[in-house]
Amino acid sequence: MRLGLRVFFGFFLIAGLSAVLLLKVFLAEVKPSVREVMEDLMVDTAHLLAEVAADELANGPPRADGPLATQLQRYTRREVDALIWGLRKQTLDLRVYVTNASGRVVLDSGTPSAVGQDYSQWNDVVLTLRGDYGARASPYGRGDSTVLVVAAPVLKDGRTLGVVSVAKSVASVQRFIDRAERRVFWAGAALLAASLIVGVAVTLWLVATVRRLRRYAQQVQAGQNLAPPDVPGELGDLAHAMDDMRRRLEGREQLEHDVRALTHELKSPLAALRASGELLQDELPAADRQRFAAQVLDQTARLQTLVERVLALSQLEAQLGLGERRRIALPGWVDEQLERQAPRLAQQGLRLAWAARDDATVDVDAALLELAFGNLLVNAIDFAPAGSTLELAVSAAPTEVRITLRDHGPGVPAAGFAQLGKRFFSTARPGSLVKGSGLGLAIARRVAELHGGRLAFEAAAPGLRVTIILPR
Repeated sequence: MRLGLRVFFGFFLIAGLSAVLLLKVFLAEVKPSVREVMEDLMVDTAHLLAEVAADELANGPPRADGPLATQLQRYTRREVDALIWGLRKQTLDLRVYVTNASGRVVLDSGTPSAVGQDYSQWNDVVLTLRGDYGARASPYGRGDSTVLVVAAPVLKDGRTLGVVSVAKSVASVQRFIDRAERRVFWAGAALLAASLIVGVAVTLWLVATVRRLRRYAQQVQAGQNLAPPDVPGELGDLAHAMDDMRRRLEGREQLEHDVRALTHELKSPLAALRASGELLQDELPAADRQRFAAQVLDQTARLQTLVERVLALSQLEAQLGLGERRRIALPGWVDEQLERQAPRLAQQGLRLAWAARDDATVDVDAALLELAFGNLLVNAIDFAPAGSTLELAVSAAPTEVRITLRDHGPGVPAAGFAQLGKRFFSTARPGSLVKGSGLGLAIARRVAELHGGRLAFEAAAPGLRVTIILPR
């Protein structure tokens, strides 16, 4: 299972279980809370009615046409139309009955036939007569409906004359309970949905960040020298730590490889210098002395070029971006570069066929492009047979520009194409067994990569065609 699905399912499980448990707790508390509030109001009502009934009950049992009975009858016949927080109330639901000190009903607003019955064993009556809080909940009618009854003592001069009980069916407030439950349910559902949306957003962000790190690791594994992605938090710290570790490992491996390759490259010129130096210590004819001295200068120049290219390539490989960019017109720029190499071309007896098929302009780091082009041209001069022609062309497309240089030298075997552009890989120069360092093509390749382009190679039969491809 993918990381994103595991994270999302884990978050969904936690959020879902939490929401279900919270909803169950809230829904389970709605009905008891409403009953508690209703009981509190009924207690106030019972005590109020007990005070109203005290004077009449002190003069004997209330009469059916007495003041208290008349007021209760008027209460039951009252018309009411109240809009309570969006719910309409159109009936009065309180039942009031009065019992004497022995627990017999002397007045009942809801069931007149109950007058004379013995309620002395009912909790609301018996507990109140004992001086305790009297209340009870009894089944009422069909279904699960319950009637809640609370009582208050009727007191006069310190004597308990009887009990006033107030009854109300829980079904009369069921609408309010149902509405509260619906509101809690939908609020919980909305909260769960919001939590899931947040969970999806966090999961997508986390997965996207991890995928950026994975893509970066794959690109680095493929050999691209990229900066770590800009990721906030601990994942960003991890990316930079991985990049530092990669650079140290690559630096160590590259250093070992470069030392071995550089040692190999240095053997030939150092051996030639040593041999020439030993010979120059002896008495030699002037012509021989001049020839060996020229060989010392030639090998010294070769060493200097090698060192300069190694340093330049090392700087380029450590560089993560370009310096100052500027827009240049390639045809005019190439003319300037060719003027600088004209003496060397004339020295090798080479001709140059130069064509600019398009008026190509491009934004580049001019110093780096000059370094790359110079190395390509020197490389082509070194491998071109004397008296041959170098072919140079500049072309442009909507998305890229190309600088192509072809020599007519021995070319590169098919098996060696995959190694072109890597440091210290080269083939023998024409007419000798001396190989180059391969650093010129490596420098050009790295400059193209820094510009977001690439270095392409093509067999030309004879020779090799090298193209710098740069994005526009």
